[in-house]
Amino acid sequence: MMRIVLCCAAGMSTSMLVSKMQHAALGRGLEIDIKAVPVAEFERILPDADVVLLGPQVQFEAARLTAIAAPQGKSVAVIDMMDYGMMRGEQVLDKALALHTA
Repeated sequence: MMRIVLCCAAGMSTSMLVSKMQHAALGRGLEIDIKAVPVAEFERILPDADVVLLGPQVQFEAARLTAIAAPQGKSVAVIDMMDYGMMRGEQVLDKALALHTA
């Protein structure tokens, strides 16, 4: 089962996006575990994640977090600001799936 983690400043604003992504995954018949956490928990959750997506508000952390994740073979990317703002679960799920297969 693929595991996607969304990180934002406090883990709160991504909760609705997680729901939209879960709905999209169910609609496609995919078994995917998706959760949201504060960026401060990044290193703790990294071993349990296949892909980590960062909310636009913490994109300044992308380089540092990618450097931590790369040696473990984990992908980190920033969620597109429009997809995040419009809560486009389908598009964000597509991004995570593409990162996982890359």
